Amino acid sequence: MTVTKKTQSENLIPFPESHERNPGIPLELEKIHAIRINRSAVERRAGTLGTRRTVKKQWQAAWLLKAVSCIDLTTLAGDDTPGNVIRLCAKGKRPVRKDLLENLGLAELDLKVGAICVYHNLVETAVSHLKGSSIPVAAVSTGFPAGQISFQQKLKEIEASVMAGASEIDIVISRNLVLTGKWNQLYEEVAAFRKACGHAHMKTILATGELATLTNVARASQVCMMAGADFIKTSTGKESVNATLPVSLVMVRAIRQYYEKTGYRVGFKPAGGIRKAKQSLEWLFLIKEELGEAWLDPSLFRFGASGLLGDIERQLEHFLTGRYSASYRHPMG
Repeated sequence: MTVTKKTQSENLIPFPESHERNPGIPLELEKIHAIRINRSAVERRAGTLGTRRTVKKQWQAAWLLKAVSCIDLTTLAGDDTPGNVIRLCAKGKRPVRKDLLENLGLAELDLKVGAICVYHNLVETAVSHLKGSSIPVAAVSTGFPAGQISFQQKLKEIEASVMAGASEIDIVISRNLVLTGKWNQLYEEVAAFRKACGHAHMKTILATGELATLTNVARASQVCMMAGADFIKTSTGKESVNATLPVSLVMVRAIRQYYEKTGYRVGFKPAGGIRKAKQSLEWLFLIKEELGEAWLDPSLFRFGASGLLGDIERQLEHFLTGRYSASYRHPMG
């Protein structure tokens, strides 16, 4: 198998110096109101992603290893414990079994996940067990997942996670502001969250399954980027409908339009329901076709996932042996 190796500094440290952070721009309400999305056209385009392009054998293995490096390995359960997070961190540092990498001829590949994502109370645990690994800790914040706490509580939650060592903050927007068209208030909210994040990079969760229309998704995407979002993210993973390809297509095209207007690259993170290796390939194809290879990097693309990594390992073993192994042979942590 031939794979072009990436060094840790090239591929695994988030937000390299060459990537200029989005500072935000003034809100342009006329342009927000002018946005209209043709749902049928979006669904037709999204439906081609799994059929127009395919990769097999060693090329598929290489794409799957790329997907691993872009995973935000996540645990956001009510029964999370420090022990769970410690195991998750260990898995994040060595996401693919050593014997599989050796058989792929990649024993020296310094492969890591994109980040470890946890609740605030477990940030310090994650930070301490990732020390020296270059893997950032992402903390969900602002009343995740519903966002139904006061504005001041949201700011304090962000600040507390940054103080605890989180270098990425996944915030949730107030969905009611989108549903009622209060774009000024949404802009001000997200801009305040960005200011509270300080040096930590902000991933803005739109919770697209609760925004009713693709036009709302496109408008909210633009407002959040104008307010300074470093990433826009589809979902919390807790909605009834999470990441879908049509929603993702709308969001990445909004990112492309924002880049063409401002020159600032904003990242994209689909989250929720992406559990199969084949699904991860479809999202990678989407990014390559719509945004280009510059976005195929953990600094600009992440999967929010907990079960995806295990299936990718199974696919890699199938490539090597021709057989699918039991899922318990590929533990999450």
